[in-house]
Amino acid sequence: MSRIILEVHVLQNVPPSNLNRDDTGTPKSAVYGGVTRARVSSQAWKRATRRYFTKLLDAGELGVRTKRVAEVLAERITARAPAVVGPAAWEIAAEVLQAATGSKVEPPKRKADSAKKKGAEEPAPESSYLMFLSSRQLDGLAELAVQGAADIKGFLKDKDNKARAKRIADTRHSVDIALFGRMVADSPDINVDAATQVAHALSVHQVSNESDYFTAVDDRNSGAEPGAGMIGTVDFNSATLYRYAAVDVDLLERNLGKGLDAEESPATPVRRAVEAFVEGFVASLPTGKINTFGNHTLPDAVVVTLRSSRPVSFVSAFEKPVVADEFGGHMETACARLADYIPEIERAYGDESTDTWLLRIGPATQKVSGLGTEVPSLKRLVDVAGSAVADRLERRG
Repeated sequence: MSRIILEVHVLQNVPPSNLNRDDTGTPKSAVYGGVTRARVSSQAWKRATRRYFTKLLDAGELGVRTKRVAEVLAERITARAPAVVGPAAWEIAAEVLQAATGSKVEPPKRKADSAKKKGAEEPAPESSYLMFLSSRQLDGLAELAVQGAADIKGFLKDKDNKARAKRIADTRHSVDIALFGRMVADSPDINVDAATQVAHALSVHQVSNESDYFTAVDDRNSGAEPGAGMIGTVDFNSATLYRYAAVDVDLLERNLGKGLDAEESPATPVRRAVEAFVEGFVASLPTGKINTFGNHTLPDAVVVTLRSSRPVSFVSAFEKPVVADEFGGHMETACARLADYIPEIERAYGDESTDTWLLRIGPATQKVSGLGTEVPSLKRLVDVAGSAVADRLERRG
């Protein structure tokens, strides 16, 4: 059976910025093609994309990733059983979560010791690592918790009830869990394989980081007290980035399972997820040092490809770094590289089932105009890609 793979290729100019820094505060970098490139980690752009989903999808289709999962579940328990509040709700939530995920959920030792010394109330239980659960899974666990609230430990000793808790945590995944996956260290059998692969964004050209020396003046300084109230440095760079992501639509469909509505087509939740991902990945931006640099840009060129073989990145078009000409700029040459490279790789490895759409802005992107069917806006690109995915799923049955 042929696969359904959706790819998003992006060229984006980013002015002086520090989107994603390392432990020293320096913008991340990587050596590719023998030279140093600007790099933005896949984790940074995945989080930006996931945060963008809140603008596109109902909260019921999204998840929560937090160590404070007992508090999140306790709130839902209290909403269903108002008499169960505070520490009592926390305890019930912790027991249900442990049954569902196998993970210990207990007050952090350091916080508990500090509270004990101060004579304060014991803090809420937390998981030892980030727990990722969908809104519908949390609702299901809350309903189960209310049923056994009178004696939650005894209730969960029943094998059927414990199995129900685990089943709830492993069904009705949210869009973000289905796309980006989930690891549960204590119960690998309820892990979710990510349907989406996101590459580290790389500059198409060589980059050298720079430092900005800044000062801040104390507003209350008098003329007798000259000088800065604060001095410091912040590192930055600027780049034309190639960004790439691929969605395994078949795995996405398996992860999502049945939709919210039993009457809807099986392709409908997958289409919503694909459309949200395309728009979120293209339009999002990591927020590192965003207030310092105000680097709010959008891509100049976006190529979306739907293929039936395996994911194919076009990053090799930039293995030889792009060099600005006497007039400056990297975007025009980067587009020319793609215009030369993509037809060659598709000729050698592509097939007749591959569909490609293009969104481009400005004269610098003119060279890529023949790479696919041009669309006038991101909204139209999202709709076309979603429709094509749904059509392939429907035809395949």
